[in-house]
Amino acid sequence: MAIAQKSTATNRYRAEPSVMTALRTPRLLTREVLAGLVVAMALIPEAIAFSIIAGVDPRVGLFSSFVMAVTIAFVGGRPAMITAATGAVALVIAPVARDYGMDYFIATVMLAGVFQIVLSLIGVAKLMRFIPRSVMVGFVNALAILIFSAQLPQLLDVPFMVYPLVAAGLIITIVMPRITKVIPAPLVAIVVLTVATVVIAINVPTIGDQGELPQSLPELLLPNIPLSWETFTIVAPYALGMALVGILESLMTAKFVDEITDTHSNKTRETWGQGVANVMSGLFGGMGGCAMIGQTMINVKASGARTRISTFLAGVFLLVLVLGLGDVLAVVPMAALVAVMIIVSYLTFDWHSIRLSTLKRMPKSETTVMVATVTVIVLTHNLAIGVVVGVIVAMVAFARRVAHLATVERSLSVDEPVPTAFYTVTGALFFASSNDLMTQFEYVDDPDRIVIDMSNSHIWDASTVATLDAITYKYERHGKRVVIEGLNEASHNLHARLAGNLGGGH
Repeated sequence: MAIAQKSTATNRYRAEPSVMTALRTPRLLTREVLAGLVVAMALIPEAIAFSIIAGVDPRVGLFSSFVMAVTIAFVGGRPAMITAATGAVALVIAPVARDYGMDYFIATVMLAGVFQIVLSLIGVAKLMRFIPRSVMVGFVNALAILIFSAQLPQLLDVPFMVYPLVAAGLIITIVMPRITKVIPAPLVAIVVLTVATVVIAINVPTIGDQGELPQSLPELLLPNIPLSWETFTIVAPYALGMALVGILESLMTAKFVDEITDTHSNKTRETWGQGVANVMSGLFGGMGGCAMIGQTMINVKASGARTRISTFLAGVFLLVLVLGLGDVLAVVPMAALVAVMIIVSYLTFDWHSIRLSTLKRMPKSETTVMVATVTVIVLTHNLAIGVVVGVIVAMVAFARRVAHLATVERSLSVDEPVPTAFYTVTGALFFASSNDLMTQFEYVDDPDRIVIDMSNSHIWDASTVATLDAITYKYERHGKRVVIEGLNEASHNLHARLAGNLGGGH
């Protein structure tokens, strides 16, 4: 039985197709290679932009994206997911570079990686089960909005020719998959628009305008900082924030890819892998990062990649493009990448969730959770904060809903030797539902003996025990005796341990 269970667990995380299958199948291998090339092109302007957000040289973001993509291809738990420098992480650690310098910045990245490894070992990935579907939908929809809004700077105050180029890119990306899926449509759009701008000499913004590309390979280095408690207190808060944001964003992205590909991924391994990738990024002077859902959508949804090959090659192609083909890469029009990202935004958004028919059927609490998640993410541009707020709103909505499921039924018995009032309590009793319990009893009108039957209920917390103590005490003040019966084993043990010891007013 144990062997069978172990085999089932192994099969659950087995990638389909596997890396070996893709390597032996020319069609699959071509798809993975071209997907990696498209992602690499899309990574370059984003890595440069995120470097600017973090207040560091563009080379830091580019090298970080290369190191993390290559590393996560081997150690990550979700095949085909792209990990690189991200805006969420850049926002968290930007103050370190500004206030303390690059050595402390790199130390923060490495310590964040260590924190992620430790968190993976204590099972933090299992907390993903507590993120409800409505938060997931809000996360995805907000992400689509952020991806689209991130393209607006490339569409405002730009030469007029940018607009027909973007339109042409959209048409190619939409029509191409209907003709053939051998070559990813985003790659075709990028190549066609680049050739057109060069041949016709169209003057529009290009990748080269976004920042200086590096000319040499990244070098291994260690931060030159004192190894003291003071140093730790400086970098630890930022490192922990980066670790938590990175884990949350990566696991949410992994869960989303699981749904798209109808496969399972090892979330604990992914958390551990993110930590290793961040440590490696720091060792090569990078800014760290986490999973990038936008680039992952290009890889998985737009290009059809399914294996670690595409992730690995995205990193390799990124380095080759910026070092070996920097002059060629520099002339790629930003309009081509904007068109690709607009399509990715459209494909990412869950349009079914905002249909009128869906909204009518969906409970208002679920819709509220989704809207709250979207609103916070869009306003803060921070996916982690939005998810946390969404989960809190979902918890409150759930508590309010469950609080009204506990019921109390009263009956009087004249057959007993002593007149007795019977109360039957049904439902889950916890801090929210037990507060209403006090008002369900007739303290003055009841006879001298009261029996509270708990056979159809369950005590979940100390608040309920305190409420039962208060009910008993209130009856005793009227000279009446209370008997609580029918408790299941768990409820009985909790009640026996806490009853009379919670300072309920005796």
